[in-house]
Amino acid sequence: MPIPANYAKHARQSAKEYAFTQIQQWIIDGTLLPGEKLNDKELADALGVSRTPIRESLQLLEVRGFVKMYPGKATQVTEIEREAIKDLLPPLAALQSLAAELAIDHMTTDQLAQLEAINGRFAQAIHSNNSYAALNVDEEFHQLIVDIANNPYIQSSLESLQAHVHRHFFYNSIILTEESIDEHKSIINLMKQGDKEKAASIMKENWLRTLPRSFSQ
Repeated sequence: MPIPANYAKHARQSAKEYAFTQIQQWIIDGTLLPGEKLNDKELADALGVSRTPIRESLQLLEVRGFVKMYPGKATQVTEIEREAIKDLLPPLAALQSLAAELAIDHMTTDQLAQLEAINGRFAQAIHSNNSYAALNVDEEFHQLIVDIANNPYIQSSLESLQAHVHRHFFYNSIILTEESIDEHKSIINLMKQGDKEKAASIMKENWLRTLPRSFSQ
């Protein structure tokens, strides 16, 4: 089970949160592949924690659908069903759309400037053909809007959905395009204008457009 040694470690997390976050990220980005067997001792050694938080995080990852535990036998990374993205994107798009609408009432000038700066980095990643960076910066853009909306129910619902969608994006090599840059710009401008209906509509389109054509036929 190959585990990288040079990953960034985050402060102010419990051992369980830390283990959960890192293992989930390794599953999302393909460091841990579908069907791979997970060894809790190896994971504990790699992350510098005891086996208890590893087991607890694996249990939570099973609830979230990222691993499957077979008591007394093995714990494996779940397989990816390519068609499942058709079921994942519509609810995620609806929640992101609602977050955009709600965020307008709380948006500050500084936060709008922050969104513009993030979209600038997103455009740079797209133009550099750095798909991995583009996906991560795109997540940062949308997460800031969700944070500004400040609705804990949207936040918690999106957390699991978005993780699964990003796993599909990495696994299926879904490429974000320049069209997304322009949609982000439109969302920012509509937020400046306070146009909730149009901002929500474009946000929804921004997510649903990423469905591969082969899936929508």
